[in-house]
Amino acid sequence: MSSTELPETRTAAAPSASRAPRAVRAADGEELRSVSLPGLTLTVRARPGARPGLPPALFVHGLGGSSQNWSALMPLLADVVDAEAVDLPGFGDSPPPDDGNYTITGHARAVIRFLDSAGRGPVHLVGNSLGGAVATRVAAARPDLVRTLSLVSPALPELRAQRGAWPTALLAVPGVAGLFGRLSRDWTAEQRVRGVLSLCYGDPGRVTEEGLREAVEEMERRLELPYFWDAMVRSSRGIVDAYTLGGQHGLWRQAERVLAPTLLVYGGRDQLVSYRMARKAAAAFRGSRLLTLPEAGHVAMMEYPETVAQAVRDLIADNGGS
Repeated sequence: MSSTELPETRTAAAPSASRAPRAVRAADGEELRSVSLPGLTLTVRARPGARPGLPPALFVHGLGGSSQNWSALMPLLADVVDAEAVDLPGFGDSPPPDDGNYTITGHARAVIRFLDSAGRGPVHLVGNSLGGAVATRVAAARPDLVRTLSLVSPALPELRAQRGAWPTALLAVPGVAGLFGRLSRDWTAEQRVRGVLSLCYGDPGRVTEEGLREAVEEMERRLELPYFWDAMVRSSRGIVDAYTLGGQHGLWRQAERVLAPTLLVYGGRDQLVSYRMARKAAAAFRGSRLLTLPEAGHVAMMEYPETVAQAVRDLIADNGGS
């Protein structure tokens, strides 16, 4: 359920033919559909707007997350946007891409191809963590597709990475994933979820018992997927590669090229993206506005959805409204 997932312990066996794959949960008012593109299939979670004609919005989750990460935020924006959240390739209910490309550029291309195929652009684009980096790259490469840009704890390069982000970097090192798998072989789905919550939430106690139960069920479903761990490792390597990429393709350089009005959201208790990066990001994204939440962790849209929703609403209203 979070933007960053703890790794699987071993390669999971595919569900047996006698047992149907577990269904992905959809909240009340949400609609799930599958979009097939050449070499790519994406699951999209839609939250239709309260009335016809509202501008489209697209939400992009982070590493190890899914479109479910936006289920608390989307209904709070239903009167201003027609919302869709995408499962990036290999995450949520989207199968791996045929070309095995899990780089940030690969994920950005998937988002661009989806928007082009749907003809929904320009959209109000919202991203968290890895999804924030993906959204930044989309906005820089295809300004025609992005009306506004909202980034929650975007994964942009840091010289001194947060200690909580070290496991993501270590996943890029050959052999580390297998070692961790052996060490964590006996961890239950609930233990994994609680580890994720302690890493991603400023206060894990904000998660309800129902929310915890649903997260455990989703973790159990993911652990049955034969490709989930591979998607995690390759996407982690993609983040590390993007952090070391310089020149015009570097993420900070691309942030400077973004033309869309931008909202930045940072949490004071974020263990994955440093709170100190907020000022640098505000300087890089021209004319951006900054929301800092001292008590929030890495997934402010899940911890404080009302506050984040109001900031997104203000951004939309100040730039043409709905």
